[in-house]
Formats: sequence, C-alpha cells, structure tokens
Amino acid sequence: MHFKLIIAFVEDDKTDLVLETARKCGAKGATVINNARGEGLNQSKTFFGLTLETQRDVLLFLVEERLSRYILEEIARVAEFDNKPGIGIAFQIDVEDAIGIKHQVEELTQELEDKL
Repeated sequence: MHFKLIIAFVEDDKTDLVLETARKCGAKGATVINNARGEGLNQSKTFFGLTLETQRDVLLFLVEERLSRYILEEIARVAEFDNKPGIGIAFQIDVEDAIGIKHQVEELTQELEDKL
C-alpha cells in the first residue's frame, strides 16, 4: 500500500471544517499543529510599520495514495483556498516509507476488501 502526506495550512476558523471534510473523504486521522505563522507574497503592515503575521493551523494527513487527490481537492474547495490570497494552501508529497501506522493499513485493507 502506498501513502501520500497531505499538508494543509489553514486559518484556525477553518480547521474543523477541513478535518471533517478529510474524514468524510477517507482520511483516518490527522495531526494538527496550532499557531504556525505564515507570510504571503506581500507582508501586511500596521501604521507603525510593524509586520502582522497571520496565525494558521497546519494539518497533516497520511492517506492512501488513491484517495489523496480527492481529499486534497475537497479540502481546498471547502476551505476556499483559491477564492482570494492568504486563505490557505494544501499540497501532497509521496511517502517512501512509514512506521507506526499498522492499524491504519489494516483498516484501509479491510475497507478495500469489503468494496471488492
């Protein structure tokens, strides 16, 4: 079984929506890192010239490869990443090897066998 890691940077008010959507699409869980700082193309400044950084949550989903693109597209859609700059970003990377996910592999294998 092959896996992808989906990494999403989202505004904290969209974290629960993205988590729920990913689960509905087949993700079995996630790791959430709170209060990551992101900077876009243009830095926002106050009238004192201070930079304002927007706090984000980072969501990590280790998912079965065949589900990854669907999950990625759905979380981007519900979080409205492409509606305006600075909303969030998500991407996926190949996972060459992973340990500590035996329970997830067993559950996914059972789901796939049930569908066949």
